[in-house]
Amino acid sequence: MPERVLSEVIAEQLQFTQGINPGRSERKSWDRSLPVLARDLVDAGLGGVEMLVEYQLPLTSKRADVILAGVDRQSGADAYVIVELKQWSQAELYEDDPDLVLVGGMGDRPKLHPVLQVRGYCDYLADFVGALEHRPDAVRGVAYLHNANDLDIHDLYDHVEDERTRLFSQSRRGRFVDYLKAQFAPESGAGSADRLSASAIRPSKQLLKVAAAEIRNRDQFVLLDQQRLAYELVLHAVEKARAANSKEVVVVTGGPGSGKSVIALSLLGELAGRGYATHHATGSRSFTETMRRHVAKGSARTKAMFKYFNNFMTATPNDLDVLICDEAHRIRETSANRFTRAAQRSGRSQLDELVAAARVPVFLLDEHQVVRPGETGTVAEIRAHAQSLGLAVHQVDLDAQFRCGGSREYEEWVIRLLGLDGGDPQPWTGDDHFEVTLAESPYELEALLRGRLNEGYSARMTAGYCWRWSNPDGDALVADVQIDDWSKPWNVKDDRAVGTAPPSALWATMPGGFEQVGCVYTAQGFEYDWNGVIFGPDLVYRDGRLVTMPSASRDPALKKKSVTAEQADRLIRNTYKVLLTRGMIGTAIYSLDPKTQDFFAALIR
Repeated sequence: MPERVLSEVIAEQLQFTQGINPGRSERKSWDRSLPVLARDLVDAGLGGVEMLVEYQLPLTSKRADVILAGVDRQSGADAYVIVELKQWSQAELYEDDPDLVLVGGMGDRPKLHPVLQVRGYCDYLADFVGALEHRPDAVRGVAYLHNANDLDIHDLYDHVEDERTRLFSQSRRGRFVDYLKAQFAPESGAGSADRLSASAIRPSKQLLKVAAAEIRNRDQFVLLDQQRLAYELVLHAVEKARAANSKEVVVVTGGPGSGKSVIALSLLGELAGRGYATHHATGSRSFTETMRRHVAKGSARTKAMFKYFNNFMTATPNDLDVLICDEAHRIRETSANRFTRAAQRSGRSQLDELVAAARVPVFLLDEHQVVRPGETGTVAEIRAHAQSLGLAVHQVDLDAQFRCGGSREYEEWVIRLLGLDGGDPQPWTGDDHFEVTLAESPYELEALLRGRLNEGYSARMTAGYCWRWSNPDGDALVADVQIDDWSKPWNVKDDRAVGTAPPSALWATMPGGFEQVGCVYTAQGFEYDWNGVIFGPDLVYRDGRLVTMPSASRDPALKKKSVTAEQADRLIRNTYKVLLTRGMIGTAIYSLDPKTQDFFAALIR
């Protein structure tokens, strides 16, 4: 819950250092920003308006700096103003792009225009908060650059298009006070704050359910902060490349659920609508085939927009305006495989093929999701290759969590649990936005997930690759995943259904997929409400820590002599990182190793 305070209290104290944990103190100087806003409210005669500080937007880890909650001066209904506090003293448009700005003293990387940022917060809040479903105009937004004079930010005002989102500077403090008076009645905002905090939250928009509409209309997702920055930066690079006959590279990094694929589909829809030659590509058969099925829906033209990384071996250089490489951590060393004709075996790297194919290649990746030997999609590799060609590289790092209930705590807990950041595992202390539970047996794990499925949620069960994966026995799958007297088959290997079991690429999305255990190669890139993960004997608790046992893995990719022990260790840990971060609402885990199960029991109470 956000901290709730009265503006008059802050104004009286003059320092905002007690009673509130601001959470982002490394970016905000709260002891300066909040008293300024509080004094403005008091000077406006609005000391009873409540300030919801660090308000966490629903179903995401993103937070609005302050939401002012009060009574609308005209209608008497609840009214809200989102305030984004910026301590910038100087800013200008980035290369005359109205959506991007350069901030004095903060390097040469562009940032999102603050009015666009707060407008995104308004749209997002209206999208998900039930109390605002029929009153989207009840929430407005302000970017407040209280350290800047008008002359130092003059061209930023061009983006102020309507009354719903406004920009104020130190020079316009008087106008800001008048604006506040026009929004709120001089009454207590406690009731308005209560109703916003207690409002029902509408369900998250899962990617595949609205992907087709996103491609057609580009109106399904509201991109926030760094997501919108990445989106605008790509659009800027595309316009610049066409106008100047140039070429540059964009890299977008982010963990599971940070919105990489949402950005990719938003860009695909927008760029295609503007008439640019644009393709979406991945290295995942499951993900690409699912996109073709859910997005194309019978349209050959739309289906042709979804490609694989190895489709560009003979592409004409710069034939595309944009190539959106989603799941770019799955880029391989080379596109050639055992089926590649000798004439096409050039020894050329797959990365070089992708960079060459478009004027603006865009790479969206998460280095913690490299799960196979030979996957080379890292920021360092992409930067080095681009720079060897003399190409500029723009990088945006996504810092939000939109999966796992928006729980940043869960994502960090998983990273520490698996030892991916050098830290020690920590107890799971709980999060109102996401549920983590430990099942006592595979039977209990299945029953828990099936119960959620029967309640109308989506649910899937996955496991480490520690059991053989047999071919079907006639029209039936073989129950290879066996734990004592419990057993289940792996998901289908191929592109054809087996009985009621869907094809491999559609395991995560089609009815029938719940009855099989998914492997990492099938689950990667997808999300579902409830997630079950079985830890196999390839990752066990010994001598005070989780250690990998590559010999227990049945993954053929790890059996190659070229795979070092260090590589195998990292790949196994990354595999469980992928498996643990598929859930939108909750994750249940179980380990067949007793010591590991006891270790989990001590962490998850």
